[in-house]
Amino acid sequence: PAVVEGTPHYLCDIRDKSALTTAMLDIRPQIVIHLAARTDLDERNDVNGYAANIVGVRNLAEAIRETPSVRRAVCTSSQLVGKSGELPKADRDYCPTTLYGESKVMTEQIWRDHDGGGVTWAIVRPTTIWGPEMNPHYEKFFRMIRDGRYVHVGRADIEKSYGYVGNAVLQYMRIADAPSQDVHGRTMYVADYEPIGLRRWADGFQQELHARRIRTIPRWIAACAARVGDILNTAGASAFPFNSFRLNNVLTGYTVDTSVTKAVCGPLPYTMAEGITDTVSWLRRVWDR
Repeated sequence: PAVVEGTPHYLCDIRDKSALTTAMLDIRPQIVIHLAARTDLDERNDVNGYAANIVGVRNLAEAIRETPSVRRAVCTSSQLVGKSGELPKADRDYCPTTLYGESKVMTEQIWRDHDGGGVTWAIVRPTTIWGPEMNPHYEKFFRMIRDGRYVHVGRADIEKSYGYVGNAVLQYMRIADAPSQDVHGRTMYVADYEPIGLRRWADGFQQELHARRIRTIPRWIAACAARVGDILNTAGASAFPFNSFRLNNVLTGYTVDTSVTKAVCGPLPYTMAEGITDTVSWLRRVWDR
């Protein structure tokens, strides 16, 4: 254990129930926000490769039940419990297309089966969360914009439900603190309330980075390049960055229903433009290291 501002904290494996329960009983938290997960899409053979999302969540729910101090728990799932481009009709309208998505379906099922550990609980599904300290995968995207290598595919401005990290943090805080009757047993998406246009978002970064104007290529050219990428990936060149899977992600609009989240959390503090400015400031610090 270590101490930060007088509060003990532990680094332990969520798959180790004994260690997890010991830490919980020692810390005596009142609110638990679950964020521990394996989040990549690399697993190809067995959903149990995502044990942190399955065994770990079961362990956490059981540890919460054994910790009298806990009064609320928020479990983090994923938008990938559904199919990209299709809005679920109900909380349990699942249609995962990856093993990671399947593991998050199991996360939700376990959490509901265990009644969130017997306390006031909610499930949240973050969408793509962007901003300072984001995954290095996205940092590569911004490098491409900076270096003039990113291109728009087609003229349409595809709308997607993204969330700026500053807004996402506020949403988590409000969900953790809202009246019990507003959140108990509910499933909420964590995202900005208004979808962003991917073209407008990328152009915003281009302007803030003072980069070359982003060019546009026809869809058919992008489709040909993606097929070449498919062939190279199949042949073993896994590092080739473009293929049909990624092209489909770019061209598929994805919006979620944030009405419940908005009712619970209220107005968000950051606009897209403010998020872009803060993110570029962070990127410049990263690139200058």
